[in-house]
Amino acid sequence: MQEHKTIYFKEYTPSPYTIVSCSLEFIIEESSTRVENIMEVQRRDSEARELKLDGEMLDLELLWVDDILYSDDMYIKEESAIRIPLDRDTARIRIINRIYPDQNTELEGLYRSGGIWCTQNEPEGFRRITYFIDRPDVMSTFTTKIIASKERCPILLSNGNLRGTATLDNGKHLAVWEDPIPKPCYLFALVAGDLGSIHDSYTTASGKKVDLAIYCDRGNEDKCHHAMRSLKKSMEWDEITYGREYDLEIYNIVAVDSFNMGAMENKGLNIFNSHYVLADEDSATDSDFMGIESVIAHEYFHNWTGNRITCRNWFELTLKEGLTVFRDQSFSADMNSPLTQRLDDLRALRERQFVEDAGPTAHPIKPDHYMEINNFYTATVYEKGAEVIRMMHTVLGGEKFRAAMDYYFEKFDGKAVGTEEFLESMQSQSPVDLTQFKRWYSQERTPILRVSSEYFPKSAELVLKIIQIIPKNTKNQEQLPYAMPLRIALLASDGSEYELKTDDVTLLHQDVLWLEKEISEIVFKEIATPPRLSLNRGFSAPVIIECETLNYPFLMTYENEGFVRYEAAHRFGIETLEAMMSGEEANERYIESYGALLCDESIEAMFKSQILELPSITTLMQRQERIDVAAIVTAQEKLKQILAQRYFGELHKNIELLYDPSNAHIDGVSMGKRALKNRLLGIVMSLRDETTSAVCLEHYRQSHSMSERLAALDLLENYAPELAKSALEDFYNRYSDQTLVMNKYFSVLASSRRVATLERVIALQEDSAYDVKVPNLVRALIGSFARNPIAFYDQSGDGFAFVADKVIEIDALNPQIASGLAGAFKNYGRLNSDQKILMGRELERIKNHPNLSNNVYEIVTKILEAC
Repeated sequence: MQEHKTIYFKEYTPSPYTIVSCSLEFIIEESSTRVENIMEVQRRDSEARELKLDGEMLDLELLWVDDILYSDDMYIKEESAIRIPLDRDTARIRIINRIYPDQNTELEGLYRSGGIWCTQNEPEGFRRITYFIDRPDVMSTFTTKIIASKERCPILLSNGNLRGTATLDNGKHLAVWEDPIPKPCYLFALVAGDLGSIHDSYTTASGKKVDLAIYCDRGNEDKCHHAMRSLKKSMEWDEITYGREYDLEIYNIVAVDSFNMGAMENKGLNIFNSHYVLADEDSATDSDFMGIESVIAHEYFHNWTGNRITCRNWFELTLKEGLTVFRDQSFSADMNSPLTQRLDDLRALRERQFVEDAGPTAHPIKPDHYMEINNFYTATVYEKGAEVIRMMHTVLGGEKFRAAMDYYFEKFDGKAVGTEEFLESMQSQSPVDLTQFKRWYSQERTPILRVSSEYFPKSAELVLKIIQIIPKNTKNQEQLPYAMPLRIALLASDGSEYELKTDDVTLLHQDVLWLEKEISEIVFKEIATPPRLSLNRGFSAPVIIECETLNYPFLMTYENEGFVRYEAAHRFGIETLEAMMSGEEANERYIESYGALLCDESIEAMFKSQILELPSITTLMQRQERIDVAAIVTAQEKLKQILAQRYFGELHKNIELLYDPSNAHIDGVSMGKRALKNRLLGIVMSLRDETTSAVCLEHYRQSHSMSERLAALDLLENYAPELAKSALEDFYNRYSDQTLVMNKYFSVLASSRRVATLERVIALQEDSAYDVKVPNLVRALIGSFARNPIAFYDQSGDGFAFVADKVIEIDALNPQIASGLAGAFKNYGRLNSDQKILMGRELERIKNHPNLSNNVYEIVTKILEAC
């Protein structure tokens, strides 16, 4: 039975020893890999007498200390470490051990993906390669020699710069890589295999040439060009925006199918989930292209925010991830539409992080404890962490934020630091004291701002009252008010803005309130007429706004700030649907306002596709005290049908105007037109009429764009199942040998609203294109089913039982993927009594399964204990 131990931030102490340099030799054979590891160790703490080296699933063969071969009785070997008596300031430790990449289904450390040997070491995978001080505050230089069959592994890659190659006897060859820049071992990487590649170069601002390469399975080379363009744009953007140049001679990217995460920023050798590298117009959607650009940038930006300056322990993970997400979001906004990028970021935050923050697994962006660190690569640490950085950017303004970042880079380069050092850098340029702002790092849940106002015509003043409501944390403890920036405007009847004049609160940049109190009353002067409120412009703070006096139709028509206009439509849609769920008729003002947006030709297509989106099932579920998926779906479909009937002609006219089957170009205008066309087709397909269904089938058959084909396929599956049969068969026959595209196929079927979805998912597990050992395929089939509220929350409880079976099965292979699936049970406490009994039975079954991983145990126990 595995021990389930909790690790606490308060227990952190610096490592008593460090490893200055590490020389590695890998001899890769078909059935195993021999690793020789020579470490130059230095003592940091003069009181230290014992060196602990982490190691898991290693066959230790030989160990030397300063050229003395140690016998077994000269050190202590434990299940996850060895302890070596060491009472000296420096020592050379030499270790030879053997590992078995073929048997590594958890995909941590060195493993084999098809014919490729590759690594994933963040957060604690390096200890599965060799013995080491496996923690991020130990930074070492690495030299790596790789020896392998030249036929089987013609490509040998590792971190840093290539220093030599040679051909050996017996058909083998070697490559030597040197990374001169100290890094923690989680950034070590190795790839060996028979790979195709594309090559390019980039000249930095100082004139240094960097060789660029992207490696992939042979035959996929032509799908790498978008990723290469994205890399070069990222390098240029980081030079211009942050003054950061790349520091090595080579930058390599490798795409692999079997990968737990999206990508990994290993120094000079990024390893990517192939989903975030490979794309062409036939096989990738517009969102795939955008995702590749974003993730390529994210991993490149880590070179400075994560690699050169890393986190001192894993509790500080948001230091590198929150900051780097903010940087990649800013990059994507500059490369594309800032508004649509911001709305995409917001939608992801609400659908994932707000849900997480409201549930049993809520945690601060800087948690104070964990059982399994892999469980904290979360939307909270990443996306909410990015919003915290964005708030600091809002407070400081662009110029001062850049100066604060320069301070951060200059003072802490080459160090492992924490969020305190980052906040020190921000405080150096901040116009306000950030002490209270630090609560964003230590508190959980999403704050609520309850806003009310009163207008006084005689004095031409508006009194704005803002109350911070901070929900209790998961331990049922009270939490304190935050400090935050809130960007607002007061609008006249024609949409023009009043100048904000007040003495009651710090006003930043003319339109940003600096809020610190639980209750703030702010008097605005010289307001000639009763204003309309425009709140949290640009989503300046990650909060929920409650305000009964917001005029949604006015804001949908006259507001010129995109987020508030979108938010008005979104909130009006929520109110309309919730009223319909209570038995009321659809709100006529909402229907009219929706039609006005539909007919407004001045609205850019991509933004129109976003503002016309109805609130999702997930959004509405989170607002229910007791989850009732059926009521949500009934209201959603009824509202779609009302809109489709009212605007049938306008919808079809726009669909025809927007449809250009031969245009699969990846540019803002083309993508916007496709997104809007797909949105409108989704509304009118709710009528299930033959004319629209035939149009949808034509779009599937004729379009050159995967975005249009996939959207049509999904709509046919849900609204015209008879027509869907031929389309699904065609899709399968065309793409069954392309794993990335088959992910989409499995996701469409597992997300279906049709009655027999569970039976189809069970059957699809036997399909030759499915492999339970490939994380992308598991996420596409099992993960999509677990996120399908109609099928998962079926009254029978069969959906709960199926996902529980899969959690247990996959936990034995890959605990990271299994724990992600276990998160599907997070709404346990909000189910009706019958469903709660059914889900509770499955949670207990998972929890009591023998040899359950820490990954899954931590998630399941949090869900159960919250109730």
